[in-house]
Amino acid sequence: MSFYPIINLIDITQIKWNPMNQKLHLRISESAPEGIWPASSLLSFDADEGIIHLKKAMRLRCIQAAGRRLLGMGFQQFKLVGEGWDKEHQFAFAQAMYSARFVPEVEWAELEAEEANDLQALIKTSYWCRQQINHTPEDLSPVVLAQNAADFVSSFAPDQVSYRIVEGDDLATEGWVGIHGVGRGSNRPPALLELDFTPVGWGDKAPVTALVGKGITFDSGGYSLKASESMLHMKADMGGASTVTAALALAIARGLNTRVKLYLCCAENMVSGHAYKLGDVLTYKNGVSVEVVNTDAEGRLVLADGLILATESKAKNIFDAATLTGAAVTAVGDEYNAVFSFDVALREAYLNYSAAECEAHWPLPLDPHHATNCPSSYADTANSRPVKGGGPGGASNAAGFLSRFVGKNCQWLHVDLASAMNASDSAYLAAGGSGHGIRTLARALLEQE
Repeated sequence: MSFYPIINLIDITQIKWNPMNQKLHLRISESAPEGIWPASSLLSFDADEGIIHLKKAMRLRCIQAAGRRLLGMGFQQFKLVGEGWDKEHQFAFAQAMYSARFVPEVEWAELEAEEANDLQALIKTSYWCRQQINHTPEDLSPVVLAQNAADFVSSFAPDQVSYRIVEGDDLATEGWVGIHGVGRGSNRPPALLELDFTPVGWGDKAPVTALVGKGITFDSGGYSLKASESMLHMKADMGGASTVTAALALAIARGLNTRVKLYLCCAENMVSGHAYKLGDVLTYKNGVSVEVVNTDAEGRLVLADGLILATESKAKNIFDAATLTGAAVTAVGDEYNAVFSFDVALREAYLNYSAAECEAHWPLPLDPHHATNCPSSYADTANSRPVKGGGPGGASNAAGFLSRFVGKNCQWLHVDLASAMNASDSAYLAAGGSGHGIRTLARALLEQE
């Protein structure tokens, strides 16, 4: 499976543009540039019109790269003209246009009504996800994240969505020891969002699918303190929560007609006199006890509560998403998400959804023995191995840990969001949240019965 090979770009920054509030008309072409332009040029210009020259097998990549280059040249308004601007091409251009500081004006090319509506849903959900990740951690507390997510999903189907938010010590009262334990070190309370999308006529039947998202709005590492360079981008550690929320919203926009439960496990992992400590033992509602050997392996601790809730919902399918391990990034890079499941058929179906939605996912190993790879002398398991990064196989061991909290009758799949955020601008996307993974998960919701 191959996605988005790197392309070499010539330096065209010498081209000047005097916009005078005019939109750059932008075409796409499968032909090589004409005239003085080198045959390898990604972009060429003819009067007030730009042309993106697509390379075979990397069309979407070319469009994203061209969009980023045009923004770098100072263009701020665009009109997509001519043939070839299908939904996927336009969405690739939309992805290139977004940044935390500025989104230019784009006049989109005409599409059939259904395709146009889907394009707008893709842009709306993707941009929302990226915006949440890009918020400062000061602005996005756990409770604010939970409320933002509830409001966003509700806006797509206000009469079919209900929710509750449990926060602070009420979490401990209800037995959600993971979210409470990780979040108690902050002076801003942790929160659990439990949201229910129930289509008209569904009645009291159990949900078909439950979604669980990691919502760590800032991760200092706790007493297993991160280095400054590692902590810098930890406002993005709630990427799982924003991804599953946006995916549910997109699925609703696409006509979702099955009941889905959404659980967001939100907390700040901070250092204080109230923070959880190495050597603590947490005993979960399902009876599993966990020794904390690394406070920086906090994501799996909060997800455990969400997976217990998902199991209690009696959902047939459980999908969770989290920016869980650096090991996944090491394994698959920062342009893929890693996929884990004991159910081979479910895993392969998910990878097929990924290909259909033009996203990049890759499977990593998960076997029953991975659940026992973090032993403890004081509890049923430890939350990691007491070595930097969790040691070899860290991503698989983290998935194995999560499996302890999933019911045996569920079809469960875990996504480690290695590509949820870009630390810096790239040739294809702005720094910050990427929204990568929303489309595949939305497709999975629509495919489940």
